[in-house]
Amino acid sequence: MIDVRELNFKYPDGRLALNGVSFHAEAGDRIGLIGPNGAGKTTLLLCLTGVLEPPANTIFVAGLDPANPTHRRVIPAHVGLVFQNCDDQIFSATVGEDVAFGPLNLGLNDTEVRQRVAEALATVNLTGFEDRVAFHLSEGEKRRVAIAGILAMRPDILLLDEPSSSLDPRGRRGLINLLKTLPGTQIIASHDLAMIRETCSRVILMDAGQVAAVGSIEMLRDKELLERHGLEI
Repeated sequence: MIDVRELNFKYPDGRLALNGVSFHAEAGDRIGLIGPNGAGKTTLLLCLTGVLEPPANTIFVAGLDPANPTHRRVIPAHVGLVFQNCDDQIFSATVGEDVAFGPLNLGLNDTEVRQRVAEALATVNLTGFEDRVAFHLSEGEKRRVAIAGILAMRPDILLLDEPSSSLDPRGRRGLINLLKTLPGTQIIASHDLAMIRETCSRVILMDAGQVAAVGSIEMLRDKELLERHGLEI
């Protein structure tokens, strides 16, 4: 489902953000992407979606190369990214319009769009919020609106960047329960290792733009490894 091969990415200022990153994910995998600030986690997620253009033939997601302009146009139908800051993702006047934005851009008819919006909002427990103003919602509710907007696209792969940040305990627990029920492949980038333990079966540890370790969720018990890369159990 995801195949990354010796991926390098350099920002315009010359900073090398990713250096030889390689990993793969099968359909249905739930992978926790962990590491200190500046490790390259967000850059990797943006490359997987084509928001940042990677070198050709270094990434394949659902069989698509984000470096290929033709492929990049159809990637949003297969790969959904939930940004760390929900306000970067929510921009329509109402919740219903925001969730409908993606399906409308797929060229779906109004009946299909309405059905997808209703299903996505029901999945995140926001039925009845269609006419609410998103910017007046709580952080937890905005997070669920952002996820609903992605779910309405029915992607095969769901990428989440620090999804539990700014959430209170109730919102965090609701998010964990939601992620555990969603189908498809998931990559969750987070410092919330307790959440990663509950939602993922594999872990990729990144540091300084490189993959430092890959393993099962039991890797999160390795105190020495985590502390060596700026993390704590």
